[in-house]
Amino acid sequence: MMRKLLTIFGALVLVTLFTTQQGLAEGATQITVRGRLQKTVEAGGWLIVAGGQKYLLLNAQQFQKESWFKEAAEVEASGETKSDMMTTYMEGSPFEVRSMRPLAPAPAGGNQAASGGNTRRLTRVTVSGHSIVQAQPDTAIITVSVVTQSKRAIDAQQENAARSDAVVRALKAAAGAGVEVKTSSYSLQPQRVYRDNQPPTITGYEARNTVTVTLSDLTKVGAVIDATAQAGANDIAGISFTLRRDRPARDEALAQATQEAMGKARVIAQALGGRLVGIVEVQEEGTIRPPVPVYEKMEMTRMAAGQTPIEVGSLEITSRVHLIAEFDGG
Repeated sequence: MMRKLLTIFGALVLVTLFTTQQGLAEGATQITVRGRLQKTVEAGGWLIVAGGQKYLLLNAQQFQKESWFKEAAEVEASGETKSDMMTTYMEGSPFEVRSMRPLAPAPAGGNQAASGGNTRRLTRVTVSGHSIVQAQPDTAIITVSVVTQSKRAIDAQQENAARSDAVVRALKAAAGAGVEVKTSSYSLQPQRVYRDNQPPTITGYEARNTVTVTLSDLTKVGAVIDATAQAGANDIAGISFTLRRDRPARDEALAQATQEAMGKARVIAQALGGRLVGIVEVQEEGTIRPPVPVYEKMEMTRMAAGQTPIEVGSLEITSRVHLIAEFDGG
């Protein structure tokens, strides 16, 4: 009799082991989750959101007739996750529920009366935050031109080359180490005279060599302008200031814009008798840091007497953020 019982017990153990191994092979895991019901566009149409994890209900239709089965309802569910199952959008872990119950009675007096329920719904609102941060520029960009004219093209070109070389050497000496100099444009064009009923006549040629200077020592901007004027430059196309090392200012502007948007979301939630639950989506419009122009066009000969005074001023770093916030209704 004892030998027969041992044989039956061994057979049961083998059956149990086979069943367990078969379940593991199919990628199923027995779990119990506690979270909030949420609709989804996935097949099945419902999720359980538990903290940062989402579980896609494969058999939600079995529980949808329950009065407590509403969006945002807190539930406890036991069942199996199907790790080997693929879904359309892969939103959440596929979860086949064996049992589900509400964790607490739904609050009365909510905004679900029209749909026959009394669960408090979550409402979404889109808000934006905007901020402007003042920052001191750390880089100056100067565009200087040498313009020469002559009756012959070769004469205008040669004179321009000699004066441009002198201008470059002078500005490098005035700016010191760390200055960046590059030729941004060069042209040699005929000068024409137009008369009525006559073809245009070439009376001479104009050569223009434009050099862009970038320097980080802003105290030398005036000295550079004066040095180039004395060396032969006779036109300035523009001076502007910008911020190369802008990360701290951009971070500050972004933080302030985000805080402003969060503040708006809290005010809206409180005004509607609810409370802010969380942020669903964040969109950053980007940071704008336009350069500060000092002047755009001025003849260099007007600045040759004495050192040219330059006021740097400050830059405005602008940031804008859009949030989609979620709050429970009042």
